[in-house]
Amino acid sequence: MEMPDGVGESNEQIRIEVVANGSGITIFRADKSPFQSPLAEVLRTVPGIVFSMCNSSRQIAEQKEGTAIPLIPGARLVPFGIRRVIELQEARWSYIHG
Repeated sequence: MEMPDGVGESNEQIRIEVVANGSGITIFRADKSPFQSPLAEVLRTVPGIVFSMCNSSRQIAEQKEGTAIPLIPGARLVPFGIRRVIELQEARWSYIHG
């Protein structure tokens, strides 16, 4: 994977974590995500990328829908999505909202 000029020139490892919470958890739902194939390809080709789903949002959705919500392969749960974002920012990660 090619990086933009200036990125990674100091041999630093680039790490990416995608954190989904609220209605954004749909992206990592095995039963509803329209992006399962592309996300599987990203996991295969981008070393060290992490997909994190907010467990609090998941539990709320499970209560509303009355069913368990399965995660796509490679995704993991974090207790609270916003807390995870704050932890990463405190560790000097950059936050990009999309």
